[in-house]
Amino acid sequence: MDNPLYRKLEELSLNAWPSLQTSVYDGWLLRYANGYTKRSNCVMPLYESHGDAEGKIRYCEQIYSVLGLDFVFKITPFASPSHLDSLLEEQGYRIVEPVYVKTASLLELPVPAANRCQIDDHMNERWFEEFTQMMPLAEKHRETAVKLLNNMPPLKCFVTVFSDDGTPAACGIGVVEQGYIGLYDVVTAHQFRNQGFGYQLLLQILHWGKRNGATDAYLLVVQENKPANRLYDKFGFETQYEYWYRVKSKK
Repeated sequence: MDNPLYRKLEELSLNAWPSLQTSVYDGWLLRYANGYTKRSNCVMPLYESHGDAEGKIRYCEQIYSVLGLDFVFKITPFASPSHLDSLLEEQGYRIVEPVYVKTASLLELPVPAANRCQIDDHMNERWFEEFTQMMPLAEKHRETAVKLLNNMPPLKCFVTVFSDDGTPAACGIGVVEQGYIGLYDVVTAHQFRNQGFGYQLLLQILHWGKRNGATDAYLLVVQENKPANRLYDKFGFETQYEYWYRVKSKK
C-alpha cells in the first residue's frame, strides 16, 4: 500500500518526534534514544527493502542487544517486505499498542475560552515540570526526554492551560511542518479530567498552528485510549491508517 499521504505523515512524525541517533539500513530506519519511548527506539521499515528479511532482523537484534534495548519493530500498512509482520510473529514478536494515525482540517475551529494559557516556542524547565507532574517520567529518562523535546523541528509550541486558581490543568505540544501541525504529549492532570481542559488545550494548539501556516492537523493515538479518541472526534479527526509495534525482549 503506497499512499503519498501516509508516507508524508510518517516522515512528519519522524521529524517531530526525533531519536538521538538514526541509522539507515536497506530502507529500514534504526532509531535509538536510550529506551525512552518505543517511537524513538525501534526499527521502522519505511522504504522499499531488497535484502533478506530474516537476516536483516537478526542484524537489527544484534544492534539493539549491544545497546541494551528490547527489539521493537514499527509495522505500518506499507512496511517492506510485505510479509515482515507475519515473519516477526513467527519469531516470537508480540503486538503492542496498536495506534490510529488521524488527520483533521483546521478550516473551522471554535474560538478558545478565556482560560489562562501559556504558549512558549521552546521547551523550558517550567513547562517540563508541569508536564511531568501530569505524566510521570522515570528519572533515568528525564535527560533523554529533554534532549528529544529540544531537538524537535524549529516551529513548535509548548502549551499549558491553567485552572481558575492558576493550577496547571493540561499540557501539550504542537509541531508545524509542511502545512501540518502534529499534536504530541497531550495530557490533562488527573483532577481536571472531564472538565473541558483537554478540549481547550487542543483549541489553543490548533489555533497557534493556523497562525503559523498549518491548514491541517495530524496525531497518533493509542487505539485503546477511549477518552483521547472521544476528544479528538470532537475536532473531526478521521483515521487514515493504523500501525502497531512488534516487540520481543532482548536475550
